[in-house]
Amino acid sequence: MIWSTNFSDRLSGWNSLRQKAESLPIEQALGLINQWWFTSPWRAYHLHWDDQAEWPDPWELLSDNLYCDVARGLGIVYTITLLNREDLDDAVLVLTNEAYNLVQVCKSKYILNWEPETIVNNNLDYRPNRMLTQGQLRSKYNL
Repeated sequence: MIWSTNFSDRLSGWNSLRQKAESLPIEQALGLINQWWFTSPWRAYHLHWDDQAEWPDPWELLSDNLYCDVARGLGIVYTITLLNREDLDDAVLVLTNEAYNLVQVCKSKYILNWEPETIVNNNLDYRPNRMLTQGQLRSKYNL
C-alpha cells in the first residue's frame, strides 16, 4: 500500500484494513495491521508520553498524518481496539525503559511496532516504563 496524502483515502484504507483483519487468524491479522501502519509517513517526533492526555483520537491521528513511533503504535492499538475480536482484547501500548514504543497483544505473546514485516513472538527482553491499555482508550473515547 502507498500511504495516501488524502484524508478520505486514508480513512477508507483504514476501514478496509479493519474489515480484513476481522476475519483473519490472529497472526495474519496482527501482521497485516503492523505492516499497514509501517507504511505511514514517519517523522522523528510527534507525540510524547508526557502529553498523553492530549493525544489525538483515531480519526484525528489519521487526519494529522504525522507518525513517530508513538503515533504509529497508537494507531496500531486503535485499530486493534476497534476490531470486533475478543481474542485481541488486551492490546497495550508500552514505552520500555529502552525507549521503544511497542504494542503487546495476547498477554504479550505478540509484539508489534518493532519491525515492518514482523510481529515478534515475545522473545524480546524489555522492561515496561509506561503503558496505555485498550480499556483506557475505550473509556476516554467511548470506543
